[in-house]
Amino acid sequence: MSDEKTEDQPQAATAASAAKPGALPLKPTTPQVVRPVTAPVRASVSRPEIVRRPRDYTSSARDERSMSGGYGSDGKKLIVGRDIALSGAISSCEKLVVEGRVEANMSECTEMEIAESGTFKGSAEIEVAEISGAFEGSITARDLLIVRSTGRVTGTVRYGRLEIERGGEIDGDVKVLSTDQSAASGAKRS
Repeated sequence: MSDEKTEDQPQAATAASAAKPGALPLKPTTPQVVRPVTAPVRASVSRPEIVRRPRDYTSSARDERSMSGGYGSDGKKLIVGRDIALSGAISSCEKLVVEGRVEANMSECTEMEIAESGTFKGSAEIEVAEISGAFEGSITARDLLIVRSTGRVTGTVRYGRLEIERGGEIDGDVKVLSTDQSAASGAKRS
């Protein structure tokens, strides 16, 4: 009889542990597989660099013109892109952006921007000019002439106001427009 009790005791212990409230039934354990977590691979995206500087024209005359639809609007805009050459006469243009090469006489225009890669040869009579590239010829900027650090102006230069960044160059006959000349030029255009 002693043999029977030894066999029943382990069964009784298992049954007793299962009968206890709150006790979890025993389950066979299986080894868990741990997989390494890797970050998702992102493709690199190439974005072209935009080389444009924000403008800060503080002239009250410019502010009045831009509010009345003057040279602040994009209505009559001519862009000469890189590797493009243009020659001839340009008139009635609100804004000319030169990234390539232009050989022209420009009149009745309001604003001109010559990018670092741009070259303008000829004459220009305008309100505002921003030169980051090269200008060769005769330029009259009735309101403002800005020569950026990479800009070079050669020839006859007339301006109402002048800003030159360190490194910018002007070579030639340079004179400020008197207030009478500036007003007369502006009245002639209107």
